[in-house]
Amino acid sequence: MKEQLAAIRQQALAAFEAAADTAALDALRVQYLGKKGELTALLKQMGGLSPEERPAMGQLANEVRAALEQALEQRGKELEALALEQRLKDETLDITVPGKQVKLGHRHPMYIALDEFKAIFIGMGFTVLDGPEVELAELNFDRLNAEEGHPSRDWSDTFYFDKDSRVMLRSQTSPMQVRAMDTMPLPIRIIAPGRVYRKDEVDATHSPMFHQVEGMVIDKGVTMADLKGTLNTVVEQLYGKGTKTRFRPHHFPFTEPSCEMDVQCHKCGGVGCPTCKGEGWIELLGAGMIHPKVLKMSGIDPEVYSGWAFGIGLERTAMRRFKIADLRLIFENDVRFLEQF
Repeated sequence: MKEQLAAIRQQALAAFEAAADTAALDALRVQYLGKKGELTALLKQMGGLSPEERPAMGQLANEVRAALEQALEQRGKELEALALEQRLKDETLDITVPGKQVKLGHRHPMYIALDEFKAIFIGMGFTVLDGPEVELAELNFDRLNAEEGHPSRDWSDTFYFDKDSRVMLRSQTSPMQVRAMDTMPLPIRIIAPGRVYRKDEVDATHSPMFHQVEGMVIDKGVTMADLKGTLNTVVEQLYGKGTKTRFRPHHFPFTEPSCEMDVQCHKCGGVGCPTCKGEGWIELLGAGMIHPKVLKMSGIDPEVYSGWAFGIGLERTAMRRFKIADLRLIFENDVRFLEQF
């Protein structure tokens, strides 16, 4: 047995020293010192020794166990230290290395134009309203004096949800005029930006989804001169002093008289190009004096009050503001394009 104890001691110490990690060392502990380990199995054989041999073998066995336990503890500490050293090496952070730059986005050119637009009108005392994109034809057409049979109500021009043509994606932000007249006290000064939808073919200046800003003033003594003066002031603040505009007679069912306002093409300076379709001018908005019927339908006496309204395309405003030649660039989200702003 003496030789067996010596052999176990020698083998175990060599194995402990060769253990690569704490898991392997723990497996060796079980192999040699566990309940079914080699040393334990050998000690169970001491019952076969004579009374004279037992004390000496018992003492030797205790010495072997103590030596193995001490070697286990020592090797465990060494492996823990090596593991910590390796972890520190793997997770080293060099605080002198420059950090990775966080790339931040910025406002879209269209919303830059919108924010400037809102700031101008807020400075004039206007209130900014928001409204639903899914609208009733009653507010989108009927209450705006566009009766059944008007071309804009046709299925080829408007996105309807029902066969009765009563629920739709709004084709203009003008329903917000009605909502404002129904709920706000007089006098009224509002703008209402938002998305609108029409069955337009996509080209350099058209899209089936685009953005409008509706504007309206109702008060006593409001005239067409107030409308023209306000719009010219806004355009000059957006595009710079001396920006050329022109007003053309037009027809809208909810205004009388009506007009359209153009700005000189920013691409060609009025000479004519594909952006302005050779005309030298780009239509910016439609406007006019609110029709007396529209005022009456909202319970406002047209003999006492008058008002004007306009609807401006936000994309075209941004195109003129940033000299963008093609409206499609605004929606394509090409980073190379957007980074210019």
